[in-house]
Amino acid sequence: QVQLVESGGGLVQPGESLRLSCVASGFTLDFYAMAWFRQAPGKEREGVSCIASGDDITHYADSVKGRFTLSRDNAKRTVYLQMNGLEPDDPAVYYCAPGYYTDSLRCGLVVADYGSWGQGTQVTVSS
Repeated sequence: QVQLVESGGGLVQPGESLRLSCVASGFTLDFYAMAWFRQAPGKEREGVSCIASGDDITHYADSVKGRFTLSRDNAKRTVYLQMNGLEPDDPAVYYCAPGYYTDSLRCGLVVADYGSWGQGTQVTVSS
């Protein structure tokens, strides 16, 4: 059974940082791309960042480029999202999800390419 447990969210002030973690179980993490998505109230779920299964190739949404860094530790079955310089547009529930691509150097930010969502972790930015 696929299970994803996100943690690390919280309340921070603008400009501060958070590090989100996602612990995965029930599947072989090495073979899957992993992505972080976020969903704010009244908005659709949007892709934030993804990392391919091979070679740690990453992609970022334009809104977070230069501020967020995605990494993975397959031995710990964990994916991380380091979020620096948090802005008022960043608050949302953040989710991680696995996605399978036949090309191990690919990953994308399309919601439909991913499944098995966790409960998410809430990020709030407020002064």
